[in-house]
Amino acid sequence: MSDKAPICVDLDGTLIHSDLLLESFLLLLKRNPLYLFLVPLWLLGGKARLKSEIASRVKFNGAALPYTKPLLSWLHEQKQAGRAMWLVTASDHRLAQAVADHVGLFDGVLASDGQTNLAGGNKAAELVRRFGDKGFDYAGNHRVDLKVWAHARKAIVVNAGQGLVSAAGKLAEVAHVVPPLKGLLKSVAKALRVHQWAKNALVIVPVLAAHRLSELPVLVDGALAFLAFSLCASSVYLLNDMLDLEADRQHHTKCNRPFAAGRLSLIFGLLAAPALLIAALLISCLLPIKFLLVLAVYYAATLLYSFGLKKVVMVDVLALAGLYTIRIVAGAAAMAIPLSFWLLMFATFIFLSLAIVKRYAELFVMRQQGKLKAKGRGYQVEDISLLQSLGTASGYLSILVLALYLNSPDIAKMYAQPKIAWGLVPIMLYWISRIWMETHRGNMHDDPLVYALKDRISLLTGLAAGVVLYLAT
Repeated sequence: MSDKAPICVDLDGTLIHSDLLLESFLLLLKRNPLYLFLVPLWLLGGKARLKSEIASRVKFNGAALPYTKPLLSWLHEQKQAGRAMWLVTASDHRLAQAVADHVGLFDGVLASDGQTNLAGGNKAAELVRRFGDKGFDYAGNHRVDLKVWAHARKAIVVNAGQGLVSAAGKLAEVAHVVPPLKGLLKSVAKALRVHQWAKNALVIVPVLAAHRLSELPVLVDGALAFLAFSLCASSVYLLNDMLDLEADRQHHTKCNRPFAAGRLSLIFGLLAAPALLIAALLISCLLPIKFLLVLAVYYAATLLYSFGLKKVVMVDVLALAGLYTIRIVAGAAAMAIPLSFWLLMFATFIFLSLAIVKRYAELFVMRQQGKLKAKGRGYQVEDISLLQSLGTASGYLSILVLALYLNSPDIAKMYAQPKIAWGLVPIMLYWISRIWMETHRGNMHDDPLVYALKDRISLLTGLAAGVVLYLAT
């Protein structure tokens, strides 16, 4: 057999670290979540029809995919050697053609057409019909591809373990192997954003403000609230990342997120997101019903944010500030602590300032890259100076609220030495000013709270505030 036999390349999991059916399904949901109710009806007509119905309703960008770079490099070498190449996939032909147009390597595309799902046996039969038995080399990644390798001249095994390499070798000569990506556990932790669970410590703020740290039952309820909120937040993070794939892949740092980079299967996200939410709800049943209601509001608000609010200028930062503040409300509900008007006002302004910091940091990087508009956002680079003004104003308003509280009759009820508590004002003025100075210089992390937890000066500032409160008590 000639060494010039065509190379037939699978798409999902092989050419790309993803699955086009799931990618297009998520695009469909992002366009209109109500399509979810039509999916079972389309599936009754078979997988090929399901893929066709979804593909006809989404706008797909072939460039916004996590391609298997080692395989692409090898294919380029083979193309230069004169090998013919075909993209052969069970994905819908419209999506497959978009990928082929972007890659620019393939002489033809064979894909599902709305009636025939070109997978497994169907794919093998079509390749044998076109190229003859043992008349082609085939690149695949899954055990279903064994049906194709049984009729292939040589096997190219991609993104698979040694078990599949051995199984393919029993059916055809293994010509090339591309090993899978490593670091699964690290990718799972990163997708769940375990490092951002620290933000959920805000649920403890009400018990700190009420000086009830010595009450063990209250602390237990606070710990349960923290765990429930963390699991719920991780569920939201998974959903948000899956809905934001294209925008994340064009972002300077978000492109490294596990789903965007193809390091984690979308199937994991689609299964884990509801599982984490259910776990959060079960834990919430151990707490007052008010906490469950607040958690439900938080989840609904995050869904609204993911599906549209984050695209609306200024509404997005107000929503982010609200999502920070609602953690404090949830903590008060979980531990049955009355909410202070002063605490809510201070939280609203300080978190609005930090939310604007987040947007400013994104626009700062865009300006350095020469871009004019944020992908998936309503902001333009020219808005950066206005955002700085709004953000610093909101930050200083939070300090004004703090000062008014320290001058109110309420302070005498909480502190034996209320005048010492005035030391909080210069400390907070310094901190918010420094945060904005770091942001202006381009040193800010995308999430300012995460930045603060890693920043030595911020931690020292927090320690100083704690000492002041201790002395005032």
